[in-house]
Amino acid sequence: MTEETPQPVQPESVQSENAGTETPQETAQQQPATSQPESADHTDHEPLTVTYERLRHSEDPAELGEFARRPLPDRSDAAAFSRATALLEAVAGNLHTDVADRVFLAETMPFPNVLVKLSVDPDPSVREAVAKNTADKNWLVGRLTKDDVDEIREVALRNPNTSWKMRMEGAEDTRNGAEILDYLSRFGADDDMPGPAVLTSMIRRAVALNPNTNADTLARLANDPSEEVRHAVERRNGDAR
Repeated sequence: MTEETPQPVQPESVQSENAGTETPQETAQQQPATSQPESADHTDHEPLTVTYERLRHSEDPAELGEFARRPLPDRSDAAAFSRATALLEAVAGNLHTDVADRVFLAETMPFPNVLVKLSVDPDPSVREAVAKNTADKNWLVGRLTKDDVDEIREVALRNPNTSWKMRMEGAEDTRNGAEILDYLSRFGADDDMPGPAVLTSMIRRAVALNPNTNADTLARLANDPSEEVRHAVERRNGDAR
């Protein structure tokens, strides 16, 4: 059996001298892996809570934007799909995500957990995009029918998923202007805006009593098929005298 010859050990002074002789390429190769951007594959294998918290607190718009625009996994891969939508919630709620990326999510996502975050976004353009999203649940778009910004309320009231209750409250809201009130006054009266007779009549009556309703809308409602609506117009005209 042949003994291996021990390799000489360099003294520390020699090691110190050699430490500064690496080429830049060798130095770069010796950098720890954490200094390089994380790959999607690495991220996909992180625990969900770790990635969620990192994205929730990230201050890197590029990283956040990449997640916002990343195609979703196929729904047949339930675990990956669930993970991706959970991470989008973190991205949507992080104000370091670019406004354009938050608007993109607000316009395209059908997931309530993501849209809830965006519905309270401080940027009105994001909330307006949520209000337009026809994948909204009625309770979610209903929140935006009460927004402080006129345009957001109007867009939300035009969303087909807005509930009849919210339309009724919108017809009563004195912050709303003549244009959206005219729109609401057509429910149940125009052929292309059908609805339950009792509920739509109540909406039109509320429009007739709203002080912001203009003369043209009132004139049309004066001939409404509902007696309650016609009486509301008479009352409004009487109060105006």
